[in-house]
Amino acid sequence: MADILETIMIVSFGISWPINAYKSYKARSTKGKSLAFLILIFSGYIFGIIAKLINENYMANFSQKWYVLVVYIFNFIMVGTDLCLYFRNKRIEKEENK
Repeated sequence: MADILETIMIVSFGISWPINAYKSYKARSTKGKSLAFLILIFSGYIFGIIAKLINENYMANFSQKWYVLVVYIFNFIMVGTDLCLYFRNKRIEKEENK
């Protein structure tokens, strides 16, 4: 039950990331973005993934609870994408201000 609740929490957090990344892509701007926030969230997902991988109880039941790790990885990829878009948009802003 705890894994299902954790998955619901992670999915709730993760729903916004694809939308956020799309908006970053379209906006071509870093306005309203916080690099520190993105790095903090990105790091949090790294530690969450590591925590799952080193948890012996979780790994012993991985075949039944794989979905929790998949959601962590999906969110990690989405935040990573938004982080990459931040640097792309920063570069675009510099080029436009020359």
